[in-house]
Amino acid sequence: MYKIAVAGTGYVGLVAGVCFAEIGHQVTCVDIDDSKVELMKTGVSPIYEAGLEELMEKNYSAGRIEYTTDFKSAYKDADVIFIGVGTPEQPDGSADLSHIATVARQIAESVEKDCLVVVKSTVPVGTNDKVEQFIQDFLIEDVKVEVASNPEFLAQGSAVHDTLDAERIIIGTESDWAEELLTRIYNPFHLPIVSVNRRSAEMIKYASNDFLALKISYMNDIANLCELVGADIQDVAAGMSYDERIGSKFLNAGIGFGGSCFPKDTKALDYLAKQNGYDLKTVKAAIDVNQNQKIRLYQKASKRLITFNGLKVAVLGLTFKPGTDDLREAASLENVPLLLDQGADVYAYDPVGTSNFAKIYPEGSNGNGTITYVPNVEAALNDANVCFIFTEWGEVKALSPKDYTDLMRTPLVYDGRNIYDVEEMKQSRVEYHSIGRESATREAIKEMKHLEPQSVRS
Repeated sequence: MYKIAVAGTGYVGLVAGVCFAEIGHQVTCVDIDDSKVELMKTGVSPIYEAGLEELMEKNYSAGRIEYTTDFKSAYKDADVIFIGVGTPEQPDGSADLSHIATVARQIAESVEKDCLVVVKSTVPVGTNDKVEQFIQDFLIEDVKVEVASNPEFLAQGSAVHDTLDAERIIIGTESDWAEELLTRIYNPFHLPIVSVNRRSAEMIKYASNDFLALKISYMNDIANLCELVGADIQDVAAGMSYDERIGSKFLNAGIGFGGSCFPKDTKALDYLAKQNGYDLKTVKAAIDVNQNQKIRLYQKASKRLITFNGLKVAVLGLTFKPGTDDLREAASLENVPLLLDQGADVYAYDPVGTSNFAKIYPEGSNGNGTITYVPNVEAALNDANVCFIFTEWGEVKALSPKDYTDLMRTPLVYDGRNIYDVEEMKQSRVEYHSIGRESATREAIKEMKHLEPQSVRS
């Protein structure tokens, strides 16, 4: 087993470090935040991720993992140093590599033995070459340091599983020594290892993420057309899924993709193409479709209602997807400000994302409207005039159509995740609008002869 240091304790770094410890390596996780380090020592994760805290506590108690801000002691005698710091999007779409550069210099000025530096962060093609040169420029001791690429493919909400039971491990190296060492690090996982050169590994990460983003945007584009021609996107997706060339994953239409990967990686690859004089038209289209898709429900509701001013608006789900507290590029961040600007009284529910959202929009008056954070879905729906569903949390999916008629002042629902059956919503007299499907309009409900027209609660 090897002595491993991991720079960064976000989704990439912390999950990787804990999983390396779980298979028996000796791991030191490095972060610049003292309070965060102390928190992790108590077994508390700074990120919400299923199963992570249990493994943190287990491996910390076993002495296989530790947390520190002292990068010099962590790096000086490590066999392998993984870099898992953030590469946030810059205004022009390019990746900010400043955190990578900081860690690279710290490594160069700290290592006292031969070691392999492995970049797990998502970086533009060619970055690993620059990191290796940067380390050589600042190297103090006469030791061998090589750089390898090892992109991650975890999904937030299932990151531990995606690491321990990955479909493949991608390693990009430029020497037999680096390839053999990184292969030995990963052998205990008993997973397929794909070995390529560094630039190919960097491109595999972007090409994979952007392909999935393309698939999502394509289905959303088709869903929008389905609404216009009377087709049902869920039936269309089901029919497509039987084709092995297409597969069944990432065919669900909705209000667009969010999170830390797809939005950032599509823009970064588009930027890289432009820098090299190439127009990546497919990726650019995926970006445009996704941006427009996020406010599609708001646009539908704006046509239906005279105003949001003074209305109680229930918002179910704030995070970009269930299973995480991450708000990055979430649809809620596009829609809630629009609702508040229009004077809505927003009552928001999310099982884990509320505290993060409240940092951006504190409870109380915001612009022309107000926002209130509630502890359950029932409190959000009670006497609401309209409901928006942005995240398909289990608590939201557990609601029945009847819950909306029983709780809401006017059962008017805009579902961005296509949770409910349209006919069941009609039967329950819920006016229901989703993505790529027929709407249960007020007129359609009235036409159901065995039902009385829905009256508004007073």
